[in-house]
Amino acid sequence: MMAETWLPSLKTAGPQEGFELAAKLARLGVKLTQPSADVRDKLRANYEQDSAQLIASSQVIAVHFQTIAAANGYWRD
Repeated sequence: MMAETWLPSLKTAGPQEGFELAAKLARLGVKLTQPSADVRDKLRANYEQDSAQLIASSQVIAVHFQTIAAANGYWRD
């Protein structure tokens, strides 16, 4: 696991920053799952041309963004 605290809060300045955080969470999830940069680089060639895997990646980001949006109340009146 990560030794340093890098995510003190899910609060962001706005939705764009929240979406960027969601993408970062997705990338870090992959990095924690597969810590070898060499293996990740080799696997990238497989999924970068696979629309189903790209859509799945987008879904992961969307789930993270839902969480961040809820934490920030983006859709409150």
